[in-house]
Amino acid sequence: MIRFDNVSKRYSSGHEALSRVTFELHDGEFAFLTGHSGAGKSTLLKLVMLMERPSQGQVFVAGQNLNRLRSGQIPFFRRQVGVVFQNHRLLFDRSVFDNVALPLLIAGYQPRELARRARAALDKVGLLDKEKQNPIVLSGGEQQRVGIARAVVNKPPLLLADEPTGNLDPDLSADIMALLKQFNDVGVSVLIASHDIALIRHMGHRVLSLAEGRLSADGAMPDAAV
Repeated sequence: MIRFDNVSKRYSSGHEALSRVTFELHDGEFAFLTGHSGAGKSTLLKLVMLMERPSQGQVFVAGQNLNRLRSGQIPFFRRQVGVVFQNHRLLFDRSVFDNVALPLLIAGYQPRELARRARAALDKVGLLDKEKQNPIVLSGGEQQRVGIARAVVNKPPLLLADEPTGNLDPDLSADIMALLKQFNDVGVSVLIASHDIALIRHMGHRVLSLAEGRLSADGAMPDAAV
């Protein structure tokens, strides 16, 4: 699903955020991305989302070489990738339903299909009864669930999450991870950037560890906390 071949990313400031990173995330796999602050986690995710382009090497998603995609193709590519952010990035001038339906509206879905898909996504995250509410009145955990519903409403084959439990207590964090695992259970590939070492250990999945922009470990959770 994701393949990095000898990928480096150097910003115009001269900072090298990633250096010769090579790995592959297979179709239907669930994995974590971890490392110290500034290790390159967010940069790696941005390369997958085509928010950034590599300085060296090649990035592939679902068999597509992202280096070869033109700017006009990027919006269509991004429909294949759902993204969950730590700070939710919800629109507080719109209802929960409208937040979730926004990707479908942009993609040009007809109103009936748009409504069906948005409500199905809200039902999946347990918030169908709150579709008319403003997100600002929801708890942090509920807001994150709205963000997840929005990320999956297009039924993307790949789901990325950038510190999705960073602002949540341990119980809510476990709930969010269990929800993400449910999508993986039906075939969605999931890559989660996280600092929550205890939760990562508990989940027991593959861990890609970054240190100073390099892939320092790939497999079980390393013993040293980051």
